[in-house]
Parts: sequence; C-alpha cells; structure tokens
Amino acid sequence: MDKPDHNQKIGILGGSFNPAHAGHLEISLRALDILKLDVVWWLVSPGNPLKSDMEMATFETRMKSAQEKANDPRIIVSDLENTLGTTYTIDTLEKITEMHPEHHFVWLMGADNLAEFDQWKSWRKIATTVPFAIFNRPSYSKPSLEGIAANELAEHRIDQSQANTLYSLKPPAWVYCERTNNPMSSTEIRSKNKLQQEVTYFKVQETQELKDNLSPQKPLTTTELQELIINSLEDDKAEDVIQIDLAGKTSIADSMVIASGRSTRQVSAIANNLYRKLKHATDDGCKLEGMAKADWVLLDAGNIIIHIFRPEVRSFYNLEKMWAADFTPEKMLASSVGAEDE
Repeated sequence: MDKPDHNQKIGILGGSFNPAHAGHLEISLRALDILKLDVVWWLVSPGNPLKSDMEMATFETRMKSAQEKANDPRIIVSDLENTLGTTYTIDTLEKITEMHPEHHFVWLMGADNLAEFDQWKSWRKIATTVPFAIFNRPSYSKPSLEGIAANELAEHRIDQSQANTLYSLKPPAWVYCERTNNPMSSTEIRSKNKLQQEVTYFKVQETQELKDNLSPQKPLTTTELQELIINSLEDDKAEDVIQIDLAGKTSIADSMVIASGRSTRQVSAIANNLYRKLKHATDDGCKLEGMAKADWVLLDAGNIIIHIFRPEVRSFYNLEKMWAADFTPEKMLASSVGAEDE
C-alpha cells in the first residue's frame, strides 16, 4: 500500500552531479533502507561554491546524467535549486522546509563532505535546520570523524542502530552509516581517461545531439505523438487516462491528455519517463513544470498538453469539466464571472 503523501520522510542529496555516479545511487538506496525514507530527492545544483567551474559540465548535461543514473522510482531528480535561485545549502534548506512544513527532511552527505563541512556557509545553522546522515567513504572515514564539524557536533550523534528514528529527531541530530563502501567520486571519474567509463557519457551525448541537429529525423505526427504519450502512461501504470480534443476551443494545443498517479512518487516517475521520451521525439523538445512538488506536473509537447495529477488535486481542479466538449473560452469566462458574483 502506498504511503500517504503528507508527512513524508524525504532524504535530500545535493550536489553538482558532475557526473552522477554509482556512489550517489548507493548512498540513496542505503538511505532509503537504513533511514526508512519514503523518497530521496537529488538536487542538482547550478554550481558549487567550493569548486572551480572550469571542469563543470552544463546544468542540462548534469541533469541528464542524474536522470540516467537514478534508476529507482523512489529517487527523484530535481532542478529545484536552480528554480529557487539558491547557491548555498542553508538557503535551499530554509526554503524547502518553509515550503513543505508537513514533511520530514534528512540531509544526506558522503564522509568526504563531512570532512570539509566546517567550510560550508552557515554550517552550524544547517545542522540545526534538519537532521543529517553521513555515509562512509573509504579513506575519508577517519579524517571526517576527527574533523572540526564532527567534533563540535559529537554529542548530537546517534548510534546507527537508531538511524530509522533520525527523521523524527529535533536537530541538531546526525548519524554515521558505515555500510556504504563505494569509493567512486565525480572528481575521480573526471580525472580518468575521457574515453573511459562515465565521462564518455558527456561527449557521446553532445556528439549525438550534434548529429541529430544536423540530420533531424522526420517529426512525429500528432497521432504518433499521442500514441507515444498514451503508451508511456500505460507502461508506468498511470490511472484514469483520458484524451480531450481541443480543436476550436483554444490555440494553445490540439489535444490534452490527463492522467493520475497514486502518489507524488508515482506522479514524478510517470512525468520523468514521459519527459525523456518526448524530449527526443519532438523538434522543440518538451517543457516540464511542477516536478518540485509533484502533485500536478504539466508537460508541454507543442500540439499536446499533458497533465499528471495526484487524485485529490485532479478532483479539485477538475480539468475534465473545464474542457468538456461544450465548454468554450467564452463559457469559461462567464463561469468565472458568475463565481465571483456569488
């Protein structure tokens, strides 16, 4: 049975993801298991104040890297930090906790980050904003636990046997999880031969995109595009999928598709998978909005608009009624005026 969407336990793993790698995935999966989280957000940062931009891939490329590596529906890749315009972790966490007071958040870090945590802006304030979990990284464990931040916060550390209660503790509270052993790091990946392993992802993608731009495929017809959308929604178990013909009602699109996911987790997964497919299938790509909260996600594929809702949100806005066969823009205006008069 799906958990309720309110009072979720959410882990936040922030970083450059330059590129995303197996270490990010392992930390996230361990966190879901050890901390008993409902979901983990990967916040792809616009930049890193402690690192040079010289070897930083574009934000779009790093988002793609994270989306490719996050192969578990409980891991949600988000551009929230870019949307909020925040650079520092403390600013991001303050906005997130203010936006979602109903959820429980836990900040996730590798041991290498704990070693330099005292260099972060307002690191003590971060520690008192949300609980945080540190995950073992070979060669970093000892120096991180002997560092300034770990020593200063030592009395607030809980035993790993109590890790499943961390989300409920008042910060400062933290735990050190030793069952994570993946030594990989983004820095190590970038330092290796650029023709090897995951760094080739960037060049292959850029080369392929260049080829696609020089020799574009024949664009899909509206019917083919609609078939792609419906098949994707069905594959991801979307519920109550309906199609609405917008011809003669509006100039924004020819068709609208509305579907439901049982939870924010499923809504996000459905939208994320569909977004990837549409981005490669349309000339102008696809615009995506609403992933940060994931109770109503909108995808604009040009001729077709797709809305993916949680059931309660869908019922509240009732777009099916708004865009019913006999509902024109003029009637919509008259309806809204009548509601104001009441």
